[in-house]
Amino acid sequence: MGFHVFLYVPNVIGYIRILLVLISWILYNYPENFLPLYVLSIILDGVDGWAARRLQQTSRFGAWLDVVIDNVGRGMLWNMLYDWGWLVSSVEWCVFVCNHNARGAQWKNTFIESPVWVQAVMAKAGLHVLPVWLYGYQHEVLSLAFDAPNWLQILGILVLAAGRLLGFAVETWCIVSHLKFLSLDEEEEKEN
Repeated sequence: MGFHVFLYVPNVIGYIRILLVLISWILYNYPENFLPLYVLSIILDGVDGWAARRLQQTSRFGAWLDVVIDNVGRGMLWNMLYDWGWLVSSVEWCVFVCNHNARGAQWKNTFIESPVWVQAVMAKAGLHVLPVWLYGYQHEVLSLAFDAPNWLQILGILVLAAGRLLGFAVETWCIVSHLKFLSLDEEEEKEN
């Protein structure tokens, strides 16, 4: 990997995302500042992938950087929201390590032999929405800025939590698959 990879447009977008997450963390108690900055980081998460494909600037570093920034941002938010937020963050980091170790930088494209429900979630997972919604609920942004009735806010939490539970099921599947991969790898090493 040459130095030029660090200056690929998608990676520069990633550096901007890191800066947005750090500023968001500092401004956590100010929803009028936190939310726009954090949501902009989420939007740029889609832009960097599009730019990488469009400009043919994909790289192992970029794939790694993208997931690290996602996990740092969500981990920060989960940990600020709840004392037990570290648990959600820890599972996400564990899955990141498992997938990158066993599947490589192109891990998102390697689920073709996985169960259909795993393929569907890995293709369209949106893990950012629930913690942002919970932040909006806790800081009364949903009711004050959007005039959302409480029943709608709770319904949103329930629907998004159900999606997060499905995501947790996929994460569990990834971890178990990786453990199988490791045991098979060890058996092959013993045979050679």
